[in-house]
Amino acid sequence: MLVLVMAAGAILAHAAAARDQNQTNSHAHDFVIFASVFNSQGFALPSAKVRVRRADEGRFRWEAISDSRGELGIRVEQGAEYELTIGARGCKSRTRKIDAREGSREDLTFQMEPLAGGKP
Repeated sequence: MLVLVMAAGAILAHAAAARDQNQTNSHAHDFVIFASVFNSQGFALPSAKVRVRRADEGRFRWEAISDSRGELGIRVEQGAEYELTIGARGCKSRTRKIDAREGSREDLTFQMEPLAGGKP
């Protein structure tokens, strides 16, 4: 009987530890940056590269490439300010500040401008 009680206690302790780990690894404290990227004519712009870093850091920690519809998403941690840089072949790079201290999502739209002397 004592062995059965000890085994049940061990199982419950393991289940509680697994639950705590799942809560730690969940996306409950994520902030989603979603972007739609268009060319200067208003068409979806695939293969635009977005890089994100904390505003107080020099190194970019996240990056994504826009899909065939010109869309992309990046999950970052809530509670900080970020800097997003976007670039695409033949287009001027752009930078935007993101405040992830409140809320859980930021929806952005970029209409990229061609480089001087580039195609529209």
